[in-house]
Amino acid sequence: MRILMVCLGNICRSPIAEGVMRTLVNRSNLDWRVDSAGTESYHIGEPPHSYSQKICQKNGIDISQQKARKFVAADLENFDLIYVMARDVMESVKHIAGSAFDARKVILFLEESHPGSGRSVPDPWYGPEAGYSEVFDMIHHTCSVILEKYRTRTSADLLL
Repeated sequence: MRILMVCLGNICRSPIAEGVMRTLVNRSNLDWRVDSAGTESYHIGEPPHSYSQKICQKNGIDISQQKARKFVAADLENFDLIYVMARDVMESVKHIAGSAFDARKVILFLEESHPGSGRSVPDPWYGPEAGYSEVFDMIHHTCSVILEKYRTRTSADLLL
């Protein structure tokens, strides 16, 4: 299984999601690849936001070695599932992917834990440090749901 988490700048939400999902996958001894990206190039090569790192560290997850990268159309080929953190990110992914866009692979992240809600993970960049804790909890819960949903499936199962 290959999973990509995508947000706007790849320094707040998607790095947290990558770190949480990777930790859950490792603890479950699964052979999954987890990565993250952003739809914008604002922070390419930068580590996650200090508050993202801080909330992850507080929860026993080290994301300090991650580096922001931009989502590219080839990611549709390289990943089985692509989780977008917000509706605006979904629109950007559609635009970047162009004809390669595959709605079966690209999923609004919170749809896994709140089906049919159309909810987005709020971007904590615009608020105080406490917002990162709320986002972490939301992401951790949804990553746990994803793990349980797909832990016994293979990449080939997803296309059936």
